[in-house]
Amino acid sequence: MAYSKNQFMLRRLHSLLGVIPIGGFLLVHLLVNHQATKGAEAFNQASAFMESLPFLIVLEFLLIYIPILYHAVYGVHIAFTAKENIGHYSRFRNWMFFLQRVTGVITFIFIAIHLWQTRIQLLFGKEPNFDMMHEILTNPLNLIGYIIGLIAVTFHFANGLWSFLVTWGVLQSKKSQRVFTWVSLIVFIVVSYIGLSATFAFL
Repeated sequence: MAYSKNQFMLRRLHSLLGVIPIGGFLLVHLLVNHQATKGAEAFNQASAFMESLPFLIVLEFLLIYIPILYHAVYGVHIAFTAKENIGHYSRFRNWMFFLQRVTGVITFIFIAIHLWQTRIQLLFGKEPNFDMMHEILTNPLNLIGYIIGLIAVTFHFANGLWSFLVTWGVLQSKKSQRVFTWVSLIVFIVVSYIGLSATFAFL
Protein backbone atom coordinates (compact mmCIF):
# COMPACT_ATOMS: atom_id res chain seq x y z
CA MET A 1 0.00 0.00 0.00
CA ALA A 2 2.79 2.40 0.97
CA TYR A 3 4.67 1.46 -2.22
CA SER A 4 1.65 2.25 -4.39
CA LYS A 5 1.18 5.59 -2.61
CA ASN A 6 4.84 6.44 -3.12
CA GLN A 7 4.61 5.52 -6.79
CA PHE A 8 1.53 7.71 -7.12
CA MET A 9 3.30 10.71 -5.56
CA LEU A 10 6.49 10.16 -7.58
CA ARG A 11 4.48 10.05 -10.82
CA ARG A 12 2.63 13.22 -9.89
CA LEU A 13 5.90 14.99 -9.10
CA HIS A 14 7.35 13.71 -12.38
CA SER A 15 4.33 15.04 -14.26
CA LEU A 16 4.36 18.40 -12.46
CA LEU A 17 8.06 19.03 -13.07
CA GLY A 18 7.60 18.21 -16.75
CA VAL A 19 5.33 21.25 -17.09
CA ILE A 20 6.55 23.48 -14.24
CA PRO A 21 9.38 24.42 -14.42
CA ILE A 22 10.78 22.35 -17.32
CA GLY A 23 8.03 23.20 -19.80
CA GLY A 24 8.28 26.87 -18.91
CA PHE A 25 12.04 26.81 -19.40
CA LEU A 26 11.62 25.11 -22.78
CA LEU A 27 9.31 27.87 -24.02
CA VAL A 28 11.60 30.64 -22.76
CA HIS A 29 14.64 28.93 -24.26
CA LEU A 30 13.00 28.52 -27.67
CA LEU A 31 11.73 32.11 -27.67
CA VAL A 32 15.24 33.36 -26.91
CA ASN A 33 16.59 31.19 -29.72
CA HIS A 34 13.86 32.51 -32.00
CA GLN A 35 15.49 35.94 -31.77
CA ALA A 36 18.02 34.49 -34.23
CA THR A 37 15.38 34.96 -36.94
CA LYS A 38 15.90 38.71 -36.46
CA GLY A 39 19.64 38.42 -36.91
CA ALA A 40 22.80 37.66 -34.94
CA GLU A 41 22.70 40.88 -32.92
CA ALA A 42 19.13 40.30 -31.71
CA PHE A 43 19.99 36.77 -30.57
CA ASN A 44 23.21 37.87 -28.87
CA GLN A 45 21.35 40.59 -26.98
CA ALA A 46 18.67 38.14 -25.79
CA SER A 47 21.32 35.59 -24.81
CA ALA A 48 23.36 38.23 -22.97
CA PHE A 49 20.25 39.31 -21.05
CA MET A 50 19.64 35.74 -19.88
CA GLU A 51 23.30 35.41 -18.88
CA SER A 52 23.07 38.63 -16.86
CA LEU A 53 20.26 37.39 -14.59
CA PRO A 54 21.28 37.52 -10.90
CA PHE A 55 22.10 34.22 -9.20
CA LEU A 56 21.91 32.54 -12.60
CA ILE A 57 23.80 29.38 -11.61
CA VAL A 58 21.50 28.90 -8.57
CA LEU A 59 18.41 29.43 -10.69
CA GLU A 60 19.69 26.99 -13.31
CA PHE A 61 20.25 24.24 -10.76
CA LEU A 62 16.99 24.78 -8.86
CA LEU A 63 14.70 25.39 -11.83
CA ILE A 64 16.40 23.49 -14.66
CA TYR A 65 19.10 20.92 -13.91
CA ILE A 66 17.66 19.25 -10.79
CA PRO A 67 14.08 19.06 -12.15
CA ILE A 68 15.33 17.78 -15.52
CA LEU A 69 17.52 15.16 -13.82
CA TYR A 70 14.62 13.87 -11.72
CA HIS A 71 12.18 13.98 -14.63
CA ALA A 72 14.67 12.17 -16.88
CA VAL A 73 15.68 9.46 -14.41
CA TYR A 74 12.14 8.68 -13.32
CA GLY A 75 10.98 9.00 -16.92
CA VAL A 76 13.49 6.34 -18.00
CA HIS A 77 12.17 4.13 -15.18
CA ILE A 78 8.63 4.58 -16.53
CA ALA A 79 9.77 4.00 -20.12
CA PHE A 80 11.21 0.58 -19.31
CA THR A 81 8.65 -0.61 -16.75
CA ALA A 82 5.26 0.77 -17.80
CA LYS A 83 2.93 -1.22 -20.03
CA GLU A 84 0.17 -0.20 -22.44
CA ASN A 85 -3.37 -0.19 -21.09
CA ILE A 86 -5.61 -1.25 -23.97
CA GLY A 87 -8.59 -1.85 -21.68
CA HIS A 88 -8.59 1.68 -20.23
CA TYR A 89 -7.28 3.79 -23.11
CA SER A 90 -7.79 3.67 -26.87
CA ARG A 91 -5.24 2.19 -29.27
CA PHE A 92 -4.39 5.75 -30.39
CA ARG A 93 -3.71 6.90 -26.84
CA ASN A 94 -1.54 3.85 -26.22
CA TRP A 95 0.48 4.76 -29.32
CA MET A 96 0.86 8.27 -27.89
CA PHE A 97 2.06 6.74 -24.63
CA PHE A 98 4.60 4.63 -26.55
CA LEU A 99 5.82 7.69 -28.47
CA GLN A 100 6.00 9.63 -25.21
CA ARG A 101 8.44 7.04 -23.85
CA VAL A 102 10.51 6.96 -27.05
CA THR A 103 10.72 10.75 -27.34
CA GLY A 104 11.57 10.91 -23.64
CA VAL A 105 14.69 8.80 -24.20
CA ILE A 106 15.63 10.82 -27.31
CA THR A 107 15.07 14.06 -25.37
CA PHE A 108 17.33 12.86 -22.55
CA ILE A 109 20.16 12.13 -25.00
CA PHE A 110 19.58 15.37 -26.93
CA ILE A 111 19.66 17.55 -23.80
CA ALA A 112 22.91 15.92 -22.66
CA ILE A 113 24.55 16.62 -26.04
CA HIS A 114 23.12 20.16 -26.17
CA LEU A 115 24.44 20.94 -22.70
CA TRP A 116 27.89 19.68 -23.68
CA GLN A 117 27.95 21.72 -26.87
CA THR A 118 26.71 24.94 -25.23
CA ARG A 119 26.66 25.43 -21.45
CA ILE A 120 29.66 23.28 -20.62
CA GLN A 121 31.68 25.06 -23.29
CA LEU A 122 31.53 28.15 -21.07
CA LEU A 123 34.07 26.40 -18.86
CA PHE A 124 36.45 26.43 -21.82
CA GLY A 125 36.05 30.16 -22.40
CA LYS A 126 33.49 30.06 -25.22
CA GLU A 127 30.51 32.42 -25.23
CA PRO A 128 26.93 31.24 -25.86
CA ASN A 129 26.37 33.45 -28.88
CA PHE A 130 25.13 33.28 -32.47
CA ASP A 131 28.54 32.22 -33.80
CA MET A 132 28.62 29.23 -31.44
CA MET A 133 25.25 27.95 -32.66
CA HIS A 134 26.16 28.68 -36.28
CA GLU A 135 29.33 26.60 -35.92
CA ILE A 136 27.41 23.72 -34.34
CA LEU A 137 24.55 23.65 -36.83
CA THR A 138 26.61 24.01 -40.01
CA ASN A 139 27.78 20.47 -39.30
CA PRO A 140 25.21 18.32 -41.21
CA LEU A 141 25.17 15.58 -38.55
CA ASN A 142 24.58 18.12 -35.80
CA LEU A 143 21.82 19.75 -37.84
CA ILE A 144 20.01 16.45 -38.40
CA GLY A 145 20.46 15.56 -34.73
CA TYR A 146 19.08 18.92 -33.62
CA ILE A 147 16.03 18.63 -35.88
CA ILE A 148 15.25 15.13 -34.58
CA GLY A 149 15.97 16.17 -31.01
CA LEU A 150 13.86 19.30 -31.23
CA ILE A 151 10.86 17.47 -32.67
CA ALA A 152 11.21 14.83 -29.94
CA VAL A 153 11.34 17.53 -27.25
CA THR A 154 8.31 19.44 -28.56
CA PHE A 155 6.24 16.26 -28.98
CA HIS A 156 7.22 15.09 -25.50
CA PHE A 157 6.19 18.47 -24.08
CA ALA A 158 2.91 18.82 -26.00
CA ASN A 159 1.76 15.24 -25.40
CA GLY A 160 3.01 15.53 -21.83
CA LEU A 161 0.55 18.39 -21.25
CA TRP A 162 -2.28 15.94 -21.95
CA SER A 163 -0.80 13.42 -19.52
CA PHE A 164 -0.26 16.14 -16.91
CA LEU A 165 -3.89 17.28 -17.03
CA VAL A 166 -5.15 13.69 -16.85
CA THR A 167 -2.79 12.83 -13.98
CA TRP A 168 -3.89 15.87 -12.00
CA GLY A 169 -7.60 15.21 -12.62
CA VAL A 170 -8.29 18.18 -14.90
CA LEU A 171 -9.27 16.06 -17.93
CA GLN A 172 -11.67 13.51 -16.48
CA SER A 173 -14.26 13.00 -19.21
CA LYS A 174 -13.54 11.24 -22.50
CA LYS A 175 -14.78 14.30 -24.39
CA SER A 176 -12.39 16.68 -22.63
CA GLN A 177 -9.52 14.27 -23.28
CA ARG A 178 -10.39 14.09 -26.99
CA VAL A 179 -10.64 17.89 -27.25
CA PHE A 180 -7.31 18.44 -25.54
CA THR A 181 -5.69 15.91 -27.87
CA TRP A 182 -6.29 18.46 -30.64
CA VAL A 183 -5.08 21.29 -28.41
CA SER A 184 -1.86 19.40 -27.70
CA LEU A 185 -1.41 18.84 -31.46
CA ILE A 186 -1.67 22.60 -32.03
CA VAL A 187 0.85 23.21 -29.23
CA PHE A 188 3.21 20.69 -30.85
CA ILE A 189 2.95 22.40 -34.26
CA VAL A 190 3.39 25.94 -32.91
CA VAL A 191 6.28 25.17 -30.57
CA SER A 192 7.99 23.04 -33.23
CA TYR A 193 7.72 25.93 -35.70
CA ILE A 194 9.30 28.32 -33.20
CA GLY A 195 12.16 25.91 -32.54
CA LEU A 196 12.79 24.85 -36.13
CA SER A 197 12.67 28.39 -37.52
CA ALA A 198 15.26 29.39 -34.93
CA THR A 199 17.42 26.40 -35.80
CA PHE A 200 17.49 27.27 -39.50
CA ALA A 201 18.06 30.94 -38.70
CA PHE A 202 21.43 30.03 -37.21
CA LEU A 203 22.51 28.74 -40.62
